[in-house]
Formats: sequence, C-alpha cells, structure tokens
Amino acid sequence: MVAKDEHDVRRGDLPFVRSFARSFVRLSSWSKENDNGSRLLTKYPILVQSISTGCLFGAGDLIAQQAVEQRGTAHHDYMRTGRMMLFGGAVAGPTLSTWYRFLEHNVKASTPFKALVKKVAIDQVLFAPVFIGVFFSTQGLFEGKSLDQIKEKLDHGYTTAVVNNYKLWPAVQFFNFYFVPLNHRLMVTNVVALGWNSYLSWINHQSSSQAKNTPSTVISPPS
Repeated sequence: MVAKDEHDVRRGDLPFVRSFARSFVRLSSWSKENDNGSRLLTKYPILVQSISTGCLFGAGDLIAQQAVEQRGTAHHDYMRTGRMMLFGGAVAGPTLSTWYRFLEHNVKASTPFKALVKKVAIDQVLFAPVFIGVFFSTQGLFEGKSLDQIKEKLDHGYTTAVVNNYKLWPAVQFFNFYFVPLNHRLMVTNVVALGWNSYLSWINHQSSSQAKNTPSTVISPPS
C-alpha cells in the first residue's frame, strides 16, 4: 500500500513540480533526442559534464569579481578565474558526475521515497562537508600557499561555507534526485551552482585575505 501511494504521488499529486522539471530539462539542448549535445552527453557523460562544470565555475567567479566585488575589467583577477575553471573542470565535474552515478546505483531502500531521503542524507552529511574542504584546500594549492596557509584559509572560510551549504543544497538535491534523470543532474546542480560558485569564489578570496592579516574570524556574506 505504501509503495502504491508513493507511486500515485509521483504520478498525480505533484503535477506542477513534475511539469516544471520536465520543462526545465526540455529547455536544455542536452535533452533533445536528436541533439548532438545529447548524444555527446550519453556517450561521454563525465567529459561533457566536466567541461560544462569548468565553464560554470569560471562564470561564477566572473559574477563574484564583477557583480559582488565590483572590480571592473581593469582589476579583474584572470588567474583566479582560471583557478576556479580548473577546479570545476578537473575536480568538481568528474567527482560530482561519478558521485551521482554512485548514489543512483548503490543507494537502495524499500520505497522510492526512502531511497530519496537516504541519497540526500548521504550527499549532505558525508559528501558536502568533504567536498567544500577539498575546494578550499585545492584553491590554496593552486594559489601556491603552504600547508599552514591552507589551514588558515580553512579556519576562516570552511565553517561558514558548510553552514550556508545547508541553507541551500538539501532542498535542491531533493528536487534533483526525485525529478531529474541521472544524466541531467549535474546540469541542474550547475545551474543552481552558478550563484553558489560565485559565493565560493568570494568566500575563498576573503578567507585568503583574512588569513594574511587577521586572527580567525567568521566571514559574513556581502550585503
């Protein structure tokens, strides 16, 4: 009875949300049956998703530098943008693509809803804190910092980033894992992450600056 009820929920009780999810996927060129991008995504999912993730990490940094920090083109830090793109393409893209496949194929439960809850819980409790730590550490390495300087960067930015992660990503991942086909999940994540990557770029820059000059403090987002 429980399984039947949940099947009914998936089919009929959330028509607007399901319709929105289908429309979202259709709006992307990846989802069209005869689209070259769709064929490439099916044939080379990790490569295609890594390239798109790298581009969106770079776009997030552009937003952080120009819209948030208002540096202007003359003072834009192109190396910083490059580091974000490198992390997105070489680390985030392959890792997230593989991680979503692991969750899809290995996390099982007696009902679809229980499987959904388990996926989100594992993603947010086990994966997200580690991934954020890897982001700060990798950026520190790309910036040529010593291990002590990377530790200072983590002291300044890590906890704030993890707390803010939990304000956004659990809800996004519930939607993502429930409604979106596996090959399109990283795309959905990347669209939402455009703003999140801007935040990560900003907080990474702030944590580097504060680590040079001040004792450990809590970083607050710009108003």
